[in-house]
Amino acid sequence: MTLSILWFLIIGLLFAIFLFMEGFDFGVGMSTRFLAKNDAERVAIMSTIGPHWDANETWLVTAGGAMFASLPLWYASLFSGYYILFLLVLVGLILRGVSFEFHKHAETNAGRNLWMWAFFVGSILPPFFLCMILLSMVQGIPMNANGDAFPKFFDVVNLLSVVGGVAGVLLSLVHGLNFIRLRVAGPLRDRARNLNKILYPILFLGEVVFAVLVFLQTDFFTKRFASSLIITALIVLFSLLGYYGVLKNREGWSFAGSGLSLSMVIVLLFNGLFPRVMIATNPAHSILIKNAANSQYTLTIMTIVACILVPIVVIYFIWSYSLFTKRINPRENTVKY
Repeated sequence: MTLSILWFLIIGLLFAIFLFMEGFDFGVGMSTRFLAKNDAERVAIMSTIGPHWDANETWLVTAGGAMFASLPLWYASLFSGYYILFLLVLVGLILRGVSFEFHKHAETNAGRNLWMWAFFVGSILPPFFLCMILLSMVQGIPMNANGDAFPKFFDVVNLLSVVGGVAGVLLSLVHGLNFIRLRVAGPLRDRARNLNKILYPILFLGEVVFAVLVFLQTDFFTKRFASSLIITALIVLFSLLGYYGVLKNREGWSFAGSGLSLSMVIVLLFNGLFPRVMIATNPAHSILIKNAANSQYTLTIMTIVACILVPIVVIYFIWSYSLFTKRINPRENTVKY
């Protein structure tokens, strides 16, 4: 039982890291249309995540793999119930991934523009649909006693899930703009700051609406009032930290604030889920951690392997990011992705 809870927490941590690391990748992709004025600036923006986006994407794969191995009933119920939405997430990730290579080798302006639009669209779809899945799941969906989920259209597409999807896109855009301020030089950097000055007040309004809907349409505040209230307050507090960094031109504070805001959304959802992994409209059919877990032997082996591999992965990420610290200038011809 202890190891199953540990792996529930590890999966939550992996999703939180994914949103922190991949969130700014998505935001960078969106900013190619909101921020850049010409193709040179779009290439410069794309180049900020060129060395990192594929590694950041592996956190989602790792979270899914950890779920499959440690809590297989959760994996089976979630991925089968939300098959279409996960497919749309995958389509977005594929579009975003191939756009790097195809844009580079396009021989016409029309071709380059087409793949830059693919980069933009592929950066919006994943955060929107992932947040829709998570916010639909925590409201409760139709399930049977075997753990089979069969959500209907309005179980998936409803006010909370759509607001959550939009909030995920907006938070990712803000986070991406803060990352751009860390990585580029010249007018793009100033434009990113000015755009975030406009977006943050909109974000605060969206967070209020989101908090009210979570209160009304989930049982988070009924079952875990104190912790849910504290985590919600932390989401707002980290957003305020990011806004303060924008106003005072403190780029590191802005980036940390927006990234932690995204991560705390996962903390809020996993805190509300516990000790469940899937919430059914009929509470008797909800799947608990203890019922979804793999054998104790499997969880023990996984824990040992994780203790060996995770430090290696962390060291690699620190090393890879330390190699790319020089700011990118769109006026130079050395921009690569």
